[in-house]
Amino acid sequence: MLSKWLFTRIDNSALIVFRILFGVLLTIEAFGAIFTGWVKRVFIEPAFTFNFIGFEFLQPLPGNGMLWYYAVMGLFGIFVMLGFKYRFSIFMYTIMWAAVYLMQKSSYNNHYYLLMLLCFLMILLPAHRYASVDAWKNPGLKKLSMPRWVWVLLVVQMFIVYTYAAVAKIYPDWFDATLPGILMDARKDYWLVGDFLQQPWVHHTIAWFGFFFDLLIIPLLLWKRTRIFAFLAAVFFHLFNSFIFHIGIFPYLALAFTIFFFSTENINRYFLWKKPHYSAAEVEVPKNRNLIVGFMAIWLLVQAVLPVRHWFFKDDVLWTEEGHRLSWRMMLRSKSGQIRYKVVDKSKPQDTIYIKTEDYLSAKQQRALGSKPDMIWQFAQRLEKEYELEGKEVEVYVDSRVSVNRRRYKPFIDPKVDLAAEEWKHFEHHVWILPFVDDKE
Repeated sequence: MLSKWLFTRIDNSALIVFRILFGVLLTIEAFGAIFTGWVKRVFIEPAFTFNFIGFEFLQPLPGNGMLWYYAVMGLFGIFVMLGFKYRFSIFMYTIMWAAVYLMQKSSYNNHYYLLMLLCFLMILLPAHRYASVDAWKNPGLKKLSMPRWVWVLLVVQMFIVYTYAAVAKIYPDWFDATLPGILMDARKDYWLVGDFLQQPWVHHTIAWFGFFFDLLIIPLLLWKRTRIFAFLAAVFFHLFNSFIFHIGIFPYLALAFTIFFFSTENINRYFLWKKPHYSAAEVEVPKNRNLIVGFMAIWLLVQAVLPVRHWFFKDDVLWTEEGHRLSWRMMLRSKSGQIRYKVVDKSKPQDTIYIKTEDYLSAKQQRALGSKPDMIWQFAQRLEKEYELEGKEVEVYVDSRVSVNRRRYKPFIDPKVDLAAEEWKHFEHHVWILPFVDDKE
């Protein structure tokens, strides 16, 4: 029964249009990063980047190499849009995007992670079977349908993203509008809407609307009776986020995704005028059926389990950051940190060197360093290696204080622990992160 349902052929118009829109957004993401100066600020100006731990072998290209790197990515984005050598083009964009994602954390964004996941899935999907250069050059590729599992995989993936985003909001600072108020306070100078965004009722509206939107948007899009209202809510929600938070292509990627919920007859009518509609609903179970079902099960299981790993760490993820990444915890806290590194020469303990982080890091890196324990640890390791090259054995201590959602600053890192001697543990709590005591003021 499951095989029959998953491998029933359905019209592929939604996937074809999504590929075109996806390619446009990939292109904008790549070239936009160049022309806004993002590539320069993140990869060229800093002396080094904070990689995801374990991926230190990925390093920015020297000089202006990263500008060319992103330009090539943009070219592959155009190829994806056109469906030109589609598999190769989306594969190359995926590899290149994954590399730059893992190469730096100073500009970490959940949306970058989502883009990496969707790029990988799009490698596997038959998104070039219509309205593509590939199908034009090789008519044998052309198809009007796709197996239903393609639709299921994408919809469940996005359902997981939105659901965990809603679950993550279930904490006091969100529902009492503390955090929305902080986010809006940073936008008080916005033209026309700045004063409006400071109203308490606006903060509470953002809190509750944001929660229910994330929780219900996929179910409401699935139900025909509420679909158009859900779509209009999505347009408002994502355009509001784009205007207020300036979060790149994600709002438009999310809106492009809604095409999977509308009738393929309407998609053909508005986007693919010449495409015949497929309605035969044939069942074609391929020989690799078990491989496809097995992949879907494992992929979706990992996607469902990975975001909850922080529940198994000691203390609050809002404080420790352990398990925060890859968990769809979007715009949930405002953190700032004060940090000072102390380097002690083991052969001359009386000689203490206090490090000025501004001598090593860009302003963006300094802001991220203050409250991210993995980056704090990485910088300690870098200092140890720097002094090791000078023939010195050193210990590295950190005096750090962090404020969460504008609470008073509290000690964050144990100042008695030599971070240079500590090992990083991906799936364990680090005892040198001091416990969080909530005394909200």
